[in-house]
Amino acid sequence: MGKLFGTSGVRGIVNEFLTPELALKVGMATASVSDAKKALVARDTRVTGPLIEAPLVTGLSACGVNTCKIGVVATPVLAYLTRALGADVGFMITASHNPPQYNGIKIFGGDSLSYTDDLQDAVEKRIFESSFDLADWRAIGETTVSDESRRYLDMARKAAKIKKKWRVVVDPGCGATYDVAPTVFQEVGCEVIALNANPDGFFPARSSEPTEESLSGTSKVVEAMDADMGVGFDGDGDRVAFIDDKGGFVDFDRALAAFSSFVVRKNHGGTVVTTVEASMCVERMVEAVGGKVVRTKVGDVYVSETIKRVGGVFGGEPCGAWVHPVYHYCPDGPLSAVLFLNALEDTGKSMSEFVGEVPQFLTLREKVKCENDLKKPVLSLIEKNLKKAFPGFKDFSSVDGVRIAVEEGWLLIRPSGTEPVIRVTVEGESLKAASDIMERGKTVIHSALETVRK
Repeated sequence: MGKLFGTSGVRGIVNEFLTPELALKVGMATASVSDAKKALVARDTRVTGPLIEAPLVTGLSACGVNTCKIGVVATPVLAYLTRALGADVGFMITASHNPPQYNGIKIFGGDSLSYTDDLQDAVEKRIFESSFDLADWRAIGETTVSDESRRYLDMARKAAKIKKKWRVVVDPGCGATYDVAPTVFQEVGCEVIALNANPDGFFPARSSEPTEESLSGTSKVVEAMDADMGVGFDGDGDRVAFIDDKGGFVDFDRALAAFSSFVVRKNHGGTVVTTVEASMCVERMVEAVGGKVVRTKVGDVYVSETIKRVGGVFGGEPCGAWVHPVYHYCPDGPLSAVLFLNALEDTGKSMSEFVGEVPQFLTLREKVKCENDLKKPVLSLIEKNLKKAFPGFKDFSSVDGVRIAVEEGWLLIRPSGTEPVIRVTVEGESLKAASDIMERGKTVIHSALETVRK
């Protein structure tokens, strides 16, 4: 069986991988697996959204599902409303931060949690077997259209306890937060300077991925307008990037660590969930205020799953995908941005001061060539031998690749899913520490490769 689903649903170039026919089958297969009676469907601003939406809804109707189309909204809005409106399943048509020729379908359960690997596998199985529970012609599903964004805005407004009139530069990048992000800041009393807040699925203003480079223009506006904060969102609004009061792009790991520490302190303890790739500054900040960090595989669905399973107070990936379980289980850019303002106001600090408390470490990344068919045995051998190379290790994990932590840093070895290479990531307290960890790690990798190739 082929692999249709990745960590963020079905995604690919439209009419090459993601076709109307595949969208139809995703609708029928999900309806058959979930036995849903009510579904929500939303899309981001991509020009191919209606092309994918129509057959997806048809597939749901064919299996007797009543579907409500809620139009162009951000992914977290769709996820929140799936639970708030009592739907059994929600579909977001988006390719998130990918270029405009891509689109995708991400599926959420009635609890606002993205479909797990097991559920996605069950949907795939139905598609490949062409096994669909089609309804009698007299029982096909009805389709309605409704604007329910007000419910999300009310939730976000109540979550904010902001008293000061902050000046915020908001950059939706022509994506799905074009309306909801500026509106939510206005409704909590901020002075809003909106950039690129017109919906355009070609993303003409900047890349749909909010990086330091793509937000360079936004940074200049923050500085020129003497704003307190700048925020940029990806194409579907599940990621947020921050710009501080000096116009500087805020490192994703440091923003995550600073906010994690704040949440744990407010909760008088608790567990924060992040991935194996996140900086050790998260542990440093969280453990200093009595919290605990749990690490998962890379992918926001794994973060959300783990938060729900362990009762975490907060979690996120170092790409700006933050999950606030008090409200729902989908990464939420606009809500994260508003809650970050809460943290600044609560602590009485500027953003640069707030994030400035987080220690900075040095990161090194390298690739080691490895044939795809050798990756599994090589990784198995690495896992077996790595502890010997780092006898004083503090923590070891094989949840996603192999990760080992020592006193002065950590090493992550993960096979690439797209190239015939093994990716090596190291973080250390200094260049000397990071370089030493990298060399010891590469020695273990090369030894394993040599053994397997014999």
